[in-house]
Amino acid sequence: MHHDHAVPAPPASSAAPPPPPTETDPHAGHDMHGMKAMPIPEAAPNDKEGRIGTDLEPGNAPPPPVAGDRAADTYFGPAAMAEAQSALLGEHGGMKFHKVLFNIAEYQARNGRDGYRWDASAWFGGDIDRLALESEGEGNFGEASHHGELQALWSHAVDPYWNLQGGVRQDFGKGPDRTYATIGIEGLAPYWFEIETAAFVSTKGDVLARIKGEVDQRITQKWILQPRLEANFAAQDIPESGIGSGLSNLELGLRLRYELRKEFAPYVGVSWERKFGDTAHYARAAGENASSTSYVAGIRFWF
Repeated sequence: MHHDHAVPAPPASSAAPPPPPTETDPHAGHDMHGMKAMPIPEAAPNDKEGRIGTDLEPGNAPPPPVAGDRAADTYFGPAAMAEAQSALLGEHGGMKFHKVLFNIAEYQARNGRDGYRWDASAWFGGDIDRLALESEGEGNFGEASHHGELQALWSHAVDPYWNLQGGVRQDFGKGPDRTYATIGIEGLAPYWFEIETAAFVSTKGDVLARIKGEVDQRITQKWILQPRLEANFAAQDIPESGIGSGLSNLELGLRLRYELRKEFAPYVGVSWERKFGDTAHYARAAGENASSTSYVAGIRFWF
């Protein structure tokens, strides 16, 4: 449409526009002639150990203490730590405990006259050394105790599960009184069997021995079945006490208890006892049975 129109030429005085910059320059278009140069900071010299940027003078201060097993040693002096360690041992390592336990406190229903029986222990001391008292015996209602004994023992832990015991034993009840020197060991065997063994030497030269064992078979959290064994031995005949040499008597018991609380548990069960050898002969001569079975009911408690 416009082929008949001529395009006028630009005026001679106008200059061509500058070409676009080939690189991105953040200062493009700014006049930098009036700006002053900024000073460049000098780098700090290195110290003798090669650490950059420090101007500390070398010193002769002692090195920090070597770290030990206790983190508190880093912050407190030896005197303060020694005092704290002494207090800790006094509160924990030297703590004293006590316990009184009636493992058996029962009524026994048997042929003839009914009776009673007890087996109790108490101790006071720490984890390593303790003073222990033990007592057991039995009898018929309306009569003096057939047999009773009291032991005063020093108990020393020889490992985490076993204690070595030594002391004296005093007998009372029917027959002559006897005083014995006692040595034994008691503890926890594998599979949670509680074992107690002891040897006794009287002031008359009589030598006796005993082994007891029991285990708690937990049926539920409250019901516990306890099988029990006790065997007594003698090195010689002791006619005045009604004891013959060898295996003198054996007792097997089975008791089922219900723990109303850990510290208080009534139970029922059965106990069978048999005398052997000359001990059985002495019992028959005294009008007693060599073997008896008792149905028992009692309370096991501790505090």
